[in-house]
Amino acid sequence: VQLQASGGGLVQAGESLRLSCIVSGSIPNNFMGWYRQAPGKQREPVAVIMPGSGPIYADSVKGRFSMSRDNAKNTIYLQMNSLKPEDTAVYYCHSQGPGRPPAWGQGTQVTVSS
Repeated sequence: VQLQASGGGLVQAGESLRLSCIVSGSIPNNFMGWYRQAPGKQREPVAVIMPGSGPIYADSVKGRFSMSRDNAKNTIYLQMNSLKPEDTAVYYCHSQGPGRPPAWGQGTQVTVSS
């Protein structure tokens, strides 16, 4: 399984970005997630979604970020609104199917200036 993330960039505080992640295989039964890693910090979950259920968000992004999945397109999205400088990080998409090893995308840089 290969994942290709895109959509990162440099924005000012308060602006929005939409990340996309295309998965090479079928995803309806996969656990999917967005994670981020800031310089000097550990990778942390931002939003995750189980098959057949709604997304779960980190407290730091609740009300600002929205994760969705399009199973027909094998794609997940992360809509990020009201971005803050502390959201600056490399964002990774993650996918794991039943009985399969986890797979990670290459990461996309999000930089939010104050």
